[in-house]
Amino acid sequence: MNEHEWLAEQFETYRTHLWAVAYRMLGNFSEAEDAVQESWLHLNRADVSGVENLGGWLTTVVARVCLDMLRSRNSRREEPLDVHEPDLIKSSEDEIDPEQAALLADALGLALLVVLDTLNPAERLAFVLHDLFAVPFDEIAPIVGRSPTAARQLASRARRRVQGAITAPDADLIRQREVVTAFLAASRDGDFAALLALLDPDVIFRHDLTVVPVGAAPEVRGADSVARQFSGRAQGARPALVNGTVGIVVAGHRRLFLALNLTITRGKIVEINVVADPERLRQLDVAILDK
Repeated sequence: MNEHEWLAEQFETYRTHLWAVAYRMLGNFSEAEDAVQESWLHLNRADVSGVENLGGWLTTVVARVCLDMLRSRNSRREEPLDVHEPDLIKSSEDEIDPEQAALLADALGLALLVVLDTLNPAERLAFVLHDLFAVPFDEIAPIVGRSPTAARQLASRARRRVQGAITAPDADLIRQREVVTAFLAASRDGDFAALLALLDPDVIFRHDLTVVPVGAAPEVRGADSVARQFSGRAQGARPALVNGTVGIVVAGHRRLFLALNLTITRGKIVEINVVADPERLRQLDVAILDK
């Protein structure tokens, strides 16, 4: 086996990990794959004969690639979203268990990614690498061009934003299904009052940015405005388990067209996130609930 073949074999052993880092950094499947591919090109061009921890080296490389992509994305964004920053919850770094944080991220899925999009690139990188993948701040610091103390502060700010923005959803699937079933019935019947009763006053409805029409608002806020989006609609929608929680799907001919990821708290819908991009839909674990 020559050196190139050995490097390719080693890279494949880390590919899944690198993709996981890139996806949490970028929140986009195709961009995450591009970042992983770019890290492979870096590996091909570099002399890694003196690298003792190739996995750590590759994690740093893919993180740098993602940071550049995030900064480029932000520079192209002419009109940033008007994002409400909730009251921050105090916490100390010693309270974070990286493995538990990673499991929490997997459970929250889309909700976490939505919140991560509100962070600046350096905050997002520090939070993702440290809290989700247990990368030490000494290794994060040179990636973001800060001291380890400053990198710790970046992660701390990001963590408070995440903890303040993500509301704990109802764990009772039966209660979730009752709310979703009632919501779909009110939507189909055009029962505006019933829709309002099921929506939190500050509910947020987010479109899938990959398919949102040009000029359309990427998100709608407030029970009245969101209710108008759904009143008299949802004729082809059905309740379903979406990544383990009760949501809504539109499907036909064994094809999934649309999924709505809901956050339900105390019997009220507080967030509705649309997934319409075919690539993202293929990654969802969906089970349509029988009537």
